[in-house]
Amino acid sequence: MSIRLIARDLYQVIRALDRLEARWAGARPVERERLGDELRRLRGERDRLRRMLDGHKDA
Repeated sequence: MSIRLIARDLYQVIRALDRLEARWAGARPVERERLGDELRRLRGERDRLRRMLDGHKDA
């Protein structure tokens, strides 16, 4: 995968994460649990993409 594609995917995940965090902040407690699961998934994806991008830059 090229650096450009990884960077684009990372940008999209960060934007989605920002939107979801805003929704989570205003959500009811019942909804926060479901949104929290999605937040954890997106944070993991963000971290994975960052590691890929950092590894690609070192090569």
